[in-house]
Amino acid sequence: MLKDLNVAGVLPASDLARARDFYRDKLGLEPDNPDATDNLMYKCANGTAFLLYETPNAGTAKNTQLGFQSTDLDQDMADLRSRGVVFEEYDFPGLKTENGVATMPDGERGAWFLDSEGNIISLATM
Repeated sequence: MLKDLNVAGVLPASDLARARDFYRDKLGLEPDNPDATDNLMYKCANGTAFLLYETPNAGTAKNTQLGFQSTDLDQDMADLRSRGVVFEEYDFPGLKTENGVATMPDGERGAWFLDSEGNIISLATM
C-alpha cells in the first residue's frame, strides 16, 4: 500500500523567514506556497517534496533529516559552495570525510551540510 505513494520529508524551522531565505539564496529553491505563513512546501523532482514548518524544536536532531540524490556530486557541491553552503567534516568509525565528501565501501559518495535551522541535509550519489 504505502510503497505506491509519494513520500515527502518534513523539517522543523525555528524561524520560517530565515529558513525561506536560506532555501532560496543558498539552495536555489522557492516554495510552492509562497503566501503561506506557517509552513513552506518545496516540490522537487519526480513528485518528491518536503515541508518546512515553524517550531521551537528545530535543530535538535543529530542525524541526517533530508537527503538530495545527486548525479554529479562534485558539480552540485561546487554550485552550493559558490552560494555559501559549508559542508561538514566528519571523522567517525566507518565514516570519514575529505573536503566534505565521504566515500562509502560500495563507491557511493556523500556530503552533509546544515541549513539555517541546524537541520542536517545530505547530498549523495545513489
